[in-house]
Amino acid sequence: MPRLSEVIAALDALWPPGRAESWDAVGTVVGDPDQEISRVLFAVDPVQGIVDEAVKLGADLLVTHHPLYLRGTTTVAADTFKGRVVHTLIKHDIALHVAHTNADRADPGVSDALAGALDLRVVRPLVPDPSDPAGRRGLGRVCELDHPLTVREFAARAAERLPATAQGIRVAGDPEALIRTVAVSGGSGDSLFDDVRAAGVDAFLTADLRHHPASEARAHSAHGAGASTGSGSGTHNPLALLDAAHWATEWPWCELAAAQLDEISDRNGWGLRVHVSATVTDPWTAHAASTATSEALGAPN
Repeated sequence: MPRLSEVIAALDALWPPGRAESWDAVGTVVGDPDQEISRVLFAVDPVQGIVDEAVKLGADLLVTHHPLYLRGTTTVAADTFKGRVVHTLIKHDIALHVAHTNADRADPGVSDALAGALDLRVVRPLVPDPSDPAGRRGLGRVCELDHPLTVREFAARAAERLPATAQGIRVAGDPEALIRTVAVSGGSGDSLFDDVRAAGVDAFLTADLRHHPASEARAHSAHGAGASTGSGSGTHNPLALLDAAHWATEWPWCELAAAQLDEISDRNGWGLRVHVSATVTDPWTAHAASTATSEALGAPN
């Protein structure tokens, strides 16, 4: 069996910590470098439910996408929910390792996994990493559909292929507009609208789209499209937006990362047992659709 230090070295080769954003907190949070590792669990969030799952599974290492502590802390007391996570991990000899924005920028990375789940062909990064001469690393991905779909059809594909959440898929744009190219970004993506516009894609699928950035992006693209229809004239409809749940857009990476570690384990003869948590840690638990009426909609009195 490999030691934790050996497994972490392999993970750091996949997702070098130096490629994380300066504000990020990646790497090993809990764990003894000399501890032997036999079972690994991948998940998006280092929350108590996931840690309890790791305990039940008998995992020695938990790898999550989201950090436990993104900012500094002065306590890991068990009467705080994050402190309770730390206590549970240490009590059961479970290490915790985080790969966040370094996994976002990787090749393959979080957005590659998202594109794969949606059956999209990756063309290039949406925001290329200038340190990569091959032009394969970076944030987000610009993708092509295997054949044109309407926005409605693509939204239905996303709802079917991504893990189910209360939110589902929200859409901004003409549901019947045809799309051929799509930008995707796992996690919060509304800081990338300038890059999406520069890419000239028909649609953008990401998570956590806020009102003002989404409204401005739609208005900007509508102004650029003018009166065009996008029906073969060489012009485009305004940019369509598809907003999925944050957790759902990043969960496919867990399967990709687990497969990568499986391959490393086989190559080195480690015999690791690698698992992916299917526990839904999206914070939203229910959705009530607005009631449609035939009356003109307006602001409430």
